[in-house]
Amino acid sequence: MSQRDFYVVIEKDEDGFFVGEVPQLKACYAQGRTLDELMANMREVIALSLADGSATGTPVEFVGVQKVTVDV
Repeated sequence: MSQRDFYVVIEKDEDGFFVGEVPQLKACYAQGRTLDELMANMREVIALSLADGSATGTPVEFVGVQKVTVDV
């Protein structure tokens, strides 16, 4: 069995849940009350995405996250 690495972008929603997204995979999202729960859910969603073939095609390279400040 081989292993692959994925980056998870994490935000906290208005209800206090952690929400994660894997930018390299289409529609790969999960949530959890704690970071540990979120990451367990993310592993499950990633595995399902890879198993059902929706993760085929050219992989997207995750570059990073940057903060932008604008005047409002």
